[in-house]
Amino acid sequence: MNNDSSASSSKTGLIQAVITYSIWGFMPLFFKQLQHVSALEVVAHRIVWSVGMLLLILWMLGRMDEYRAALAERRTRNMLFFSSFLIAANWLIYIWAIYHDQILAASLGYYLNPLLNVVLGALFLGERLRPVQWLCVALAAIGVAVLASETLSTIWISFALALTFGTYGLVRKVAPVGSIPGLTVETTLLFPIALGFAAWAWFYNASPGFGYDTRTDIYLIAGGAITATPLLLFASAAKKLTLATLGFIQYIGPTIQFLLGVFLYKEALTPAHLICFGLIWASLIIYSGDGWLRSRRQAQPV
Repeated sequence: MNNDSSASSSKTGLIQAVITYSIWGFMPLFFKQLQHVSALEVVAHRIVWSVGMLLLILWMLGRMDEYRAALAERRTRNMLFFSSFLIAANWLIYIWAIYHDQILAASLGYYLNPLLNVVLGALFLGERLRPVQWLCVALAAIGVAVLASETLSTIWISFALALTFGTYGLVRKVAPVGSIPGLTVETTLLFPIALGFAAWAWFYNASPGFGYDTRTDIYLIAGGAITATPLLLFASAAKKLTLATLGFIQYIGPTIQFLLGVFLYKEALTPAHLICFGLIWASLIIYSGDGWLRSRRQAQPV
């Protein structure tokens, strides 16, 4: 690939990545429109409507063989069955947090996630932490401890989101399947449970949900697109960008959530929040800067 083609590909990947993380960042705006629907029903519909869209995407990409192979292989299927419950739990906690005006707690969880990934890699994959990484983890731990001393009743949201998504990433890292085929298998495995709950809610749940009005139905169905579209863009962007570049861009999502929580939804920003987020932002700047410098050194000709 010549330099012009490479630069064009990187620019396209950068745009796709920014759009992806922006969609994830603005998701509170979407789920706030469904606040009258139970979080469980929203997750159920998100799974149900995702399956068809993801299968269509796989068919268009010519990757149905990967999907069938992952479903057929017992070990891979069992791993994805476990990861499917992790991602469903993550979605449920995230939507619950939005419903209960805890967007700041949710954004903190996703800020913590990259640092938690480092710890999980050391614990379960035998990856050694460099001194800079230990410093970043220590700064984040101090920040969380400060916040926990004041907001013990909500810090569990941040921990739960970081832990479920971090563990999900760990399982998916060792599972021999790509991101889109893997998510398609996960939603397929959850489909019977999700469809059963959605049907029960439609017929027997007294609270507003699917069938309540056209607007609600459209939003619930759109949950499938909200799930599949950014993932498709991310998969494409990941092929065009370095991991270091993606590492910087991934903070767009929680930053947008943080700004929405503070300025749009007027969630309380206490001194403990400022100290906690300040320490975590500092650790992430150090962590990302270190990753960028290492990638630059590795890219230089010997």
